[in-house]
Amino acid sequence: MHHASIRTGNIHTAIAFYEQLGFSVSERFTTGITLACWMEGLGGRIELIQIPEPQPAPDAFGDEHYVGYYHLSFDLTDSVTDLPTWLASLQQSFTEVSRHNPELFQPLKVLLEPTQQMIGDHVYEVAFIADTDGLPLEFLRVLA
Repeated sequence: MHHASIRTGNIHTAIAFYEQLGFSVSERFTTGITLACWMEGLGGRIELIQIPEPQPAPDAFGDEHYVGYYHLSFDLTDSVTDLPTWLASLQQSFTEVSRHNPELFQPLKVLLEPTQQMIGDHVYEVAFIADTDGLPLEFLRVLA
């Protein structure tokens, strides 16, 4: 896959958010009349596109009847020792940057605290957070 595209209401806050997750801007461009960029990190590439006059996104995580794209998922198996420690550190980081720059950052919104889940014959640690526009992001780690 080349990239996953994310439409955002504010590309500057979205870039800052994804940079906190470990992404970096690899290309800036315009699409039509709006700003866009590619960011690389966590083993993949995303595209952010700023939407003029954005409307609130549907609640893909909370609405059990929602149909459509659900979330992006990032495998942290090879990069973190456990999700609870990683998530606590990430929350602390977002709290700190939001204190110093509240126009650009908000405290991290956790949708699902780290939990264990059996998928097929593997046990995973799984956690969900929301990005600046409410898009659910899943982080998982293979345990066994």
